[in-house]
Amino acid sequence: MAVKKKAKSGRPKDSRAGAKLRSASEDLRADARRNRDKLIEAAAPAFAEHGTKASLEDIARQAGVGIGTLYRHFPTREHLVEVVYGREVEQLIDAADELIKREAPDTALEQWMLRFVGYIAAKRGMAESLKTLYASNSALFAKASGAVPQTLQRLVEAAAEAGLIRKDIQSADLLQALSGLYSAPDTPDWRERSRRLVGLLMDGLRTVPKKR
Repeated sequence: MAVKKKAKSGRPKDSRAGAKLRSASEDLRADARRNRDKLIEAAAPAFAEHGTKASLEDIARQAGVGIGTLYRHFPTREHLVEVVYGREVEQLIDAADELIKREAPDTALEQWMLRFVGYIAAKRGMAESLKTLYASNSALFAKASGAVPQTLQRLVEAAAEAGLIRKDIQSADLLQALSGLYSAPDTPDWRERSRRLVGLLMDGLRTVPKKR
């Protein structure tokens, strides 16, 4: 009578090959994520400087990838604009926590407003595409319209409670002044003028003049 062979237990014979395939797949995914992040990093200043006319080929070149890689991640310019805008909003909001931890409240407020200038610069550059996106993806703008004013209010309240800025200031007034930068004439010195405006606003807010 033939004796049946006992089935071998444990991993299948191709376990090593499978592990290699999984590792290679994970490496590809990680590489794809890195490429995507580099494209977003390169696109933000390109849009801020050149607007929606920014060359996608130049963005890909700055990111160190081919144009085909850009289109695999972002099939259209609007796809790229959508992600870049969302990232700019996230970074602006997250910057508040970082600044509060390491700076005095009034300095944190000033530094955040200077970052707001950079956010506005990028937004101005993407204005044309953002108008198109607004009609189809209003949720994209919901966070900016809610979280950004709340973040500014938190910074203003912290500086006021510390006695470093006037207590009669409302964050909504300050946001209105900053938002006016968006519609200011697009001159070569726009960013520098905007930064000076932040300095003037802080001079008017501080209870004790800042040492220059």
